[in-house]
Amino acid sequence: MVGRNEHGISRKQFSPNAIKVLYRLKDGGFDAYLVGGCIRDILLGQQPKDFDVVTNATPDQVKKLFRNCRLIGRRFRLAHIVFGREIIEVATMRGHHEAPEDKNQISQSSDQGQLLRDNVFGSIEEDAERRDFSINALYYSINDFSIHDYANGLAAIKARQIEMIGDPQTRYREDPVRMLRAVRFATKLDMSIAPATEQPLKELASLLDNIPPARLFEETLKLFLNGKAEANFLMLRKYGLFKSLFPALDTILDSNPAGLEFALIRQMFRNTDERINAEKKVTPAFIFAALLWFPLLKITKTLQAQEQLSEYDAFAQAMNKVLSDNAQHIAVPKRFTLGARDIWHIQHRLDKRSGQRAYRLTQQPRFKAAYDFLLLRVEAGEKQHQELANWWTDYLKQDINGQKDMVKALGSQGVAKGRRRTRRRSPKPTAE
Repeated sequence: MVGRNEHGISRKQFSPNAIKVLYRLKDGGFDAYLVGGCIRDILLGQQPKDFDVVTNATPDQVKKLFRNCRLIGRRFRLAHIVFGREIIEVATMRGHHEAPEDKNQISQSSDQGQLLRDNVFGSIEEDAERRDFSINALYYSINDFSIHDYANGLAAIKARQIEMIGDPQTRYREDPVRMLRAVRFATKLDMSIAPATEQPLKELASLLDNIPPARLFEETLKLFLNGKAEANFLMLRKYGLFKSLFPALDTILDSNPAGLEFALIRQMFRNTDERINAEKKVTPAFIFAALLWFPLLKITKTLQAQEQLSEYDAFAQAMNKVLSDNAQHIAVPKRFTLGARDIWHIQHRLDKRSGQRAYRLTQQPRFKAAYDFLLLRVEAGEKQHQELANWWTDYLKQDINGQKDMVKALGSQGVAKGRRRTRRRSPKPTAE
């Protein structure tokens, strides 16, 4: 235990709503602590985004204390205390899943050791042992304002290491997503992964195939929308974790490690980081459009060759297939797959600029994202589209008259080529 005078953390650094939750639980006769990332981040001089609470009250007991409470989760029940836009997450202290079961204590594992149900409650010491990394097993007590360190988390913070609590192989098998969390924490906190924690990553990477695609979508957003996407991408590739998220792209990258494909994906993540760190908007539709672009082109070529389809028809069919294949690994919501489709479609229309086509294209909701995607392709090395990218850049800077002049100056360029249509022949009359 680290006393109030030793750790230097003040209650003023915590969310007032989190403090309210702690005192309400305390007044209700329960133990309550702030835990995990909020303590870790303050010790590292960072501002926490979330404040999580752990208590010995069960989810149902928490719900009775707070009218603004909703219970969520199946694998482990949690209470969300809602204060407007802020949510304070309250978890009941977890016990070991080998504990005797009763109607309120349910634990279930898969054949691979993955925890499927985990509603087993326990003491604070057991809860600390059940947490993933030592830096996340720090507890701030509202009773005496001390920090309880059950897993040498303070030492790990000082050493700047991500260290698994318990046997890494067992803990990764319990929940393979911990491998993604190890990467995310390492890049976010500018720490290294401890050797014992790092060693099983490549061997166990395929366990991510057992994680529900919807959960992996949430995890990819955390990896790619936190301002450290480029570093996360490189580390995921290093440990073989990227393959379970985007197997088709991973194969393409392996076949040409220093090629255009790798350059585009890395540049996309670098641009994403710059936008996020500048507090600009980023849409997951753009990220997934880039990540699935090269698998899309590969499927298009295959369909053209195998089924003798036109490029347009093959591209349309390939979009359906690449999104269907991807959904087996990451369940991207429809609002983002529709956005990716629009970005891809517009790539084939950007050189069709005659008449009103250029103006009408700019009125498409996804035009700006599609234009940015064209710039990304050029930036990554597709220099054959440099002139087209320059034209659109100039066009967007012009007023309406200047845009009309630019379209007129194209002459016969920028005219859409009609799709070749096959004439249906009338059936020959049958002889009587």
